[in-house]
Amino acid sequence: MRTRMTERSPSQEAAAAAAEPCAGRPRCAETRQAILDAVWRLLQTTPLAQMSIESIAREAGVGKATIYRWWTSKAAVALEAFLARYLPETSIPTRGTAAQRLQGQLLAVVRTYQGEVARLAADIVAEGQSNPDVLKMFHEQFVLPRRRATRAVIEEGQDSGEFDPTVDPELAMDLMYAPVYFRLLIRHGALDERFARQLGARAIRALLPATAPAALDAKSAKQARGARTVRRSRQRA
Repeated sequence: MRTRMTERSPSQEAAAAAAEPCAGRPRCAETRQAILDAVWRLLQTTPLAQMSIESIAREAGVGKATIYRWWTSKAAVALEAFLARYLPETSIPTRGTAAQRLQGQLLAVVRTYQGEVARLAADIVAEGQSNPDVLKMFHEQFVLPRRRATRAVIEEGQDSGEFDPTVDPELAMDLMYAPVYFRLLIRHGALDERFARQLGARAIRALLPATAPAALDAKSAKQARGARTVRRSRQRA
């Protein structure tokens, strides 16, 4: 009697992979990297929307079960491939004034988005418009951690008197980074160093202390410091 073969679900593939662990950590690391590299090779000719676990596995020379060992979907693989290249190139500088650090990081972001990383970032965002799970994953693994790090620099500048303490850091971050992603997705203008430097200068100008009466500034600054203290206490709780 002939046995009928059935397609296994992602959860069944993951279970199968778990039952056959990698032969040693170096081998696991090599296989994992081969899968991430496969995403970049496929991206040269195939948008993320047209990729599949099968095509990634075939390009990497592994079975689908091996991919499901570490990732739940093609978007999860693509996001890790994106983060692995994006994060090392765009960390916030540790030296300089708060303004210099923010401008330096913004310039690094724009430089990184001049290459193939830009296409994958745009593909992930596009995929998230029809798949809430992808958007949630992108938000939790990329957007939130980056905004927390940037917010910390802005608040350092506010505490030191370099920046206006009454400016909302969330709004300041949107002013600085939203134009980058608008150009990344809409492609109506160049993402180049000239754009990054002009944008950085304008965004920092919005953060600088206003020329309001000193008494009013002092009162607003006190209120802002109090709000930041409460917010940080809640985050630590």
